[in-house]
Amino acid sequence: MDETVELKTNDKVRQLSKIEEIPASDLLERCLELKREGLRFSQACAAYYEDKFHLTYTFSNYETLEALSLRVVISPEEEIHSITEFIPAALFYENEMKEIFGVKIKLITNDLDNKLYRINVEAPLGVPQEEKKEEENNG
Repeated sequence: MDETVELKTNDKVRQLSKIEEIPASDLLERCLELKREGLRFSQACAAYYEDKFHLTYTFSNYETLEALSLRVVISPEEEIHSITEFIPAALFYENEMKEIFGVKIKLITNDLDNKLYRINVEAPLGVPQEEKKEEENNG
């Protein structure tokens, strides 16, 4: 699913942002491709929606102001590989996804071990506590 956001600037339509949905297994390779093409890592974020994690990694071309976001949709049980080995700027974003949402990310170069924020609840924006309890009882 590719989405395009268009803005009108001086009567010219410029495509500024595109979202490319990819499988988790392609994340590392695709991020490396974008880096080699000269795009810069801008941000990463997570959302828990319809029982899945939606992870978005955004890369930008600073000359054209175009942005490409890679979207990975995974189940809460699925683990993904960190991109911090070759994109160090993703360090805090991935630690945040892990701590706040409960996303399972392996091999973060500097894993802060859930000490990025001072919070009393495990993964407050991830899988709702009721669902976790049901899974534990059923599983």
